[in-house]
Amino acid sequence: MHPRNRFRAGYDFSHLIGRSPALADFVKAAPHGRPSIDFADPHAVLALNQALLAEAYGLSWSLPRGALCPPIPGRSDYLHYLADLLSNGDDAAIPRGRGVRILDIGSGANAVYPIVGASEYGWSFVATEIDQTAMRWARQVVRINKAIAPLIEHRLQTNPLACFAGVTKAGERFDASMCNPPFHASAEEAAASSLRKRKNLELRNAEHLNFGGAANELWCSGGEAGFIERMIAESAARPTLCRWFTTLVSRSENLPRLRKSLKRVDAAKVKTIDMAQGHKKSRILAWTF
Repeated sequence: MHPRNRFRAGYDFSHLIGRSPALADFVKAAPHGRPSIDFADPHAVLALNQALLAEAYGLSWSLPRGALCPPIPGRSDYLHYLADLLSNGDDAAIPRGRGVRILDIGSGANAVYPIVGASEYGWSFVATEIDQTAMRWARQVVRINKAIAPLIEHRLQTNPLACFAGVTKAGERFDASMCNPPFHASAEEAAASSLRKRKNLELRNAEHLNFGGAANELWCSGGEAGFIERMIAESAARPTLCRWFTTLVSRSENLPRLRKSLKRVDAAKVKTIDMAQGHKKSRILAWTF
């Protein structure tokens, strides 16, 4: 976990319940004797996320039924590592304020990157999304958080195979782009992954999952590697759009293929930033021209 992450391990549930009373319905004594929640229950995870965002940033947040419920601490880590990238690792030099522009590719209904990034660093965001229903929900989440609402703009992406084309303007510049790409290459692959997670969590009721999500959030043509390769190709066609292009890479086995793609487009610098939240490991792939 990043040192600046406000969402530390070991939740004080009694304090969090004070910020979001709905959480009380889900807090039970765990086998180790301490209070916890059932992290396989999406309603419990939603209530926890709402309490965490209220406690850390005073944010009001919700999700439509069936939308991807993100792990807030992990999403926050991406933003902190992005801040390190922009400051070259110097905490005193982290850029802050609305003059720092971030492009969030595929913001989803949760809009977590924009609302946390705007709250933590005062950055301004352009959040893109291909699903109109998800975008309408995200806009409402932003609208009710009046302190940060002026910092976040949403744009509809009409081409599901495009990342930057159609949602950026001629001459527009960003300090960085960020993205949490779909992991899977098909609905069948996504379903198989969900089944494995159910077994790992030893769920009794397979209908209740905290790793839900709409189709476009979970899978796309070519899966994670194919999506990022399209992003790399598009970035090479507009190299001055972002100072840094970045994306999460969930599967480490995709990295060699992606580095080859970056070499083919003559990226000037490529970085891989490792992240870890508990047992879950991921990484940010960043490149610049």
